[in-house]
Amino acid sequence: MFTGIVTDIGEIVSFNPVAQGQLHRLRIACSYDQTTIADGASIACNGVCLTVVASGVADGKTWFEVDTAAETLALTTARHWKLGTRLNLERALKIGDELGGHIVAGHADGIATIISREDLPDMARFKLSTTRELARFIATKGSITLDGVSLTINTVDDVSFSVLIIPHTLGVTTIGGWKAGAEVNIEVDLMARYAARLTEMTE
Repeated sequence: MFTGIVTDIGEIVSFNPVAQGQLHRLRIACSYDQTTIADGASIACNGVCLTVVASGVADGKTWFEVDTAAETLALTTARHWKLGTRLNLERALKIGDELGGHIVAGHADGIATIISREDLPDMARFKLSTTRELARFIATKGSITLDGVSLTINTVDDVSFSVLIIPHTLGVTTIGGWKAGAEVNIEVDLMARYAARLTEMTE
């Protein structure tokens, strides 16, 4: 489990298709202490929970390797990742960690497309759209995870919604580089999903 609070920005430094487009092995450089990264550990990469299969240090920089399988490539922006792609990273929660964002599973539900970006003094407002299936879980003032970042929804209009990004978040995540037309991973709030399911069962 995660909270949507990004703790590092990684960069893909090696990209190897393993099985005819069905499996990609990525090496991601980061600033984490390599001695704290165990094989089998979970790290959210742009909101996608991936399993560490190897780690090490090269040129004074920590790296870890993960595999992206067919389903991940089909459902998330991982299919667009390449050498040099920067990724929001978050380590899995430990018992006693501060819950700074909201409960995030790291299981991206799909993709949202950035419709527009409005730069404001020190901040930025983004309008995005997603599928109707996911839009029903999105509510004003609710929580949402975009590329692994826990955010508060400002407005909702049918299948589109907006978020306002503060200076700190622009500076410590990849959101500062978002542009209109780009795709981002989306994970809806687990509580909204369960609430919707309960409502369906009682109707």
